[in-house]
Amino acid sequence: MNPMYALALSTGIFSGLWVWTSDSLGLLSWAGFLGCTTYFAINQEGVKGALSCALTNISGVAWAMMIIAVSQATGYSFIGYILTAIVAFFMCVQAQQRWLSYVPGTFVGACATFASNGDWKTVIPSLLLGLAFGIVMKEGGKKLGSSKKGSPVTNQSLSNKEQTPL
Repeated sequence: MNPMYALALSTGIFSGLWVWTSDSLGLLSWAGFLGCTTYFAINQEGVKGALSCALTNISGVAWAMMIIAVSQATGYSFIGYILTAIVAFFMCVQAQQRWLSYVPGTFVGACATFASNGDWKTVIPSLLLGLAFGIVMKEGGKKLGSSKKGSPVTNQSLSNKEQTPL
């Protein structure tokens, strides 16, 4: 099967399952899609890629909660603006640590936390379960796409813009 069609099929099926699962568990489907997208976008696959996504998403949640807590404690909105600038700097600096080097994952976690008004107890499981669905989508699509002999699916083939559009 064409690698893009295989990925599209896998993504479509598991996206529907994700929405049903998140609704059943009281999770944020949109935050789960952010966790899923984090895995699709990272340039590293397997356990290392998944761990990097999970750790950076969670660190972003922590950074956002710090901004929210300090901003609320002071009562001055301009403190939140200044703190956001400082924290964004450190969110990038933390990338010097191997497991926290995926900066977009950190910003995704922070953005999801801000969008949920600081509901980290719902955001974290939504991001992590969404990440798990993203792994299944991508790996399922790769398996399905490589079922034809001699046509392995790689990151390159899944993102190649010269392929036939869906």
